[in-house]
Amino acid sequence: MAVDTPAPPKNAWDRWFHVSQRGSTNGREIRGGLVTFFTMAYIVILNPLIIGTAPDATKQLIGGSNVLASITAVSAATALVAGLLTIAMGVFGRFPVAMAAGLGINGVIAFSLAPQMTWSEAMGLVVLEGILILILVVTGFREAVFHAVPEQLKYAIGVGIGLFITIIGFVDAGITRTGIPLITFGTNGALRGWPAFTFVFGLLLTAVLVARKVRGAILIGIVSTTVLAVIIEAIAKVGPRVGADGKVANENGWSLNVPKLPDSIVGTPSWDTVGHISLFGGFSAIGAVAAALAVFSLMLSDFFDTMGTVFGLANEGDILEEDGEVPHFESILVVDSVGAIAGGVAGTSSNTSYIESASGIGDGARTGVASVATGVLFLVAMFFTPLVTIVPHEAATPALIIVGFLMMTQIRHIDFTDYEIGIPAFLTMVLMPFTYSITNGIGAGFITYCLIKAVNGKAKEVPALLWVVSAAFIVYFAYDPITQLFGIS
Repeated sequence: MAVDTPAPPKNAWDRWFHVSQRGSTNGREIRGGLVTFFTMAYIVILNPLIIGTAPDATKQLIGGSNVLASITAVSAATALVAGLLTIAMGVFGRFPVAMAAGLGINGVIAFSLAPQMTWSEAMGLVVLEGILILILVVTGFREAVFHAVPEQLKYAIGVGIGLFITIIGFVDAGITRTGIPLITFGTNGALRGWPAFTFVFGLLLTAVLVARKVRGAILIGIVSTTVLAVIIEAIAKVGPRVGADGKVANENGWSLNVPKLPDSIVGTPSWDTVGHISLFGGFSAIGAVAAALAVFSLMLSDFFDTMGTVFGLANEGDILEEDGEVPHFESILVVDSVGAIAGGVAGTSSNTSYIESASGIGDGARTGVASVATGVLFLVAMFFTPLVTIVPHEAATPALIIVGFLMMTQIRHIDFTDYEIGIPAFLTMVLMPFTYSITNGIGAGFITYCLIKAVNGKAKEVPALLWVVSAAFIVYFAYDPITQLFGIS
């Protein structure tokens, strides 16, 4: 989506955030920030269900003596850290990307690390990972790696992210489900229930609005579909798809949230998860080698997720500079690196840049003002969590599908007739959605690119740094065999 013709800055605010330079307006940025918030506000609910419900090695929950207290505490901390970091990303990175607890990483911490140690020790490893990444950023290593990646492979990362958020949208809305065969369409091969109807309505509405280039198309789509969902629930009493016990209660129910007005609007935040870390306790709990591998695994995931996400978003928003550089890239990486440290200290898991920010960019966001708006809404969400729970996945995910299409258009920059780049690009793109991991796609692309170049006698064409990173990814993918080889549980 092209930006408008740049105009001279109007004031210091405009000059700092490049609002006019990037052809935007403050109103458009705030609207884009709203869209981003609504497409990722689920993390305030979902992260607590992962981090807040998993017991550690001592059978203790991270946020309290019971599940409800733990979920409440993790929810407040999740919103707090996401808000502060996203505002920092807007002010210092001056880029329209929001941050929050990273999905995938939180699962590793909750279901792999915590059962082997205390929660304070697990979060200590997260803080260490963040410190190491920050060092790599300050020394320029992280940015150097980015420059070593071939241009067409960078575009493949953007396309892969587009496919990734598309499948996230379909899965969250219940349109795509797992079963026999591996992936099924709706419920038993058909779309059933009012939530599915709501999603289809939202997708078609948003598609038409975007095709007609209506300003605020994605936000209009989310709000309109949410209103429809509330009306449908009030009449049909559909109920949730998943019950209080975490099991599917109604296959044709609403996903994530039941769209109805809450009994209470304001809630009091709890900070019981904040500040409880044991920086090196994990090394004593599981041994130095196992702890080091765990930190390395977390670090590699954070390291490349953000690089891929930021480039993909910058390219989609036409924010790249003339030389292909992401503006204020080092500042963006610094803030993102602090995200792991802040997430560990607050007990919410490592925080990272969110690909859902593409929805705000798709709606016109081009500057850090959008991130400031999103961050403020996260801070407000600490006190108004009940309001956040009005929007079901079926109303928010159509935005992800449309943005996935927009990011998919980057595929035109890849020459698939050149197999040396075409095959690595293909693996990069397909492994992201099929493995639910940006890092896996990037790693497979890097390794395959280096291998094919070497076999074709062109090893010298590969930057030395890319060889180093590919070797690191081999260790990353071989984590389990390595731990078994050394007898690490």
